[in-house]
Amino acid sequence: MNVIEHYDKLIDENNDPVYDAEPLKEYMNKWDGQVFIDAMKLDKYKTVLEIGIGTGRLALKTVPLCKKFFGIDISPKTIERAAHNLSQYQNVKLICADFITCDFNTTFDVIYSSLTFMHIQKKQECIHKIYSLLNTKGYFVLSIDKNQNKYIDYRDRKIKIYPDNPNNTKKYLTKSGLTLLDCIETEFAYIFVSLKA
Repeated sequence: MNVIEHYDKLIDENNDPVYDAEPLKEYMNKWDGQVFIDAMKLDKYKTVLEIGIGTGRLALKTVPLCKKFFGIDISPKTIERAAHNLSQYQNVKLICADFITCDFNTTFDVIYSSLTFMHIQKKQECIHKIYSLLNTKGYFVLSIDKNQNKYIDYRDRKIKIYPDNPNNTKKYLTKSGLTLLDCIETEFAYIFVSLKA
C-alpha cells in the first residue's frame, strides 16, 4: 500500500491524533512536544510551513503563535480533516501536494517537520528545497524517528519507509548550506534545529 492510501485510510478509520486521549498525546510528544515548539522561536511576525501537517496535531500549537501558517500534506483526506480541525483560524493555508514537486509562491521564516521524513526517499533534494524556501535567518526544525524499520506495519497493511539516522541528517543539513544549531535527543527521536545564516 502506498503512503497516500495509508493516510487516507487512517481518516476513513477515524484515526485523528488531534482527538487522542491525553495519555496518547503525551506519548506522541516524545517525538516533538514543547522542546520542538520552543526551538522554532515563533512570533506574530513569522510565516511558517509545516511539511506533513497530517490532521493538524502540531499545527494547533503553532498556528496561534505565528502571522501566517501553511501546511502541506500528500493525503487529500488528511488535508480535509486538518482544514476542519483548524477552521477557527484565519491565518491558515493548506496545500494537498507532494512537497518535492509543489511550487510555492512565497518563502518562510520557519519550516518544520515531525515524523514525515521517513516517507521521503530523496532526503538531500528535500533539504535543498527547504533551504531555498527559507528566508535569511530562517529556522528549519526537524524531528526524525529513531526507529530503523523499513516498513510501517499497521493492522492489515504494510507501508515502505526510508528510515533516517542522525549522522546522515547532519550531513544533509550542512551540505544544503544550513547551519546546525542544536541536536536534541528525546526518547524516540532526534530534533535538529538549523538556521539559514
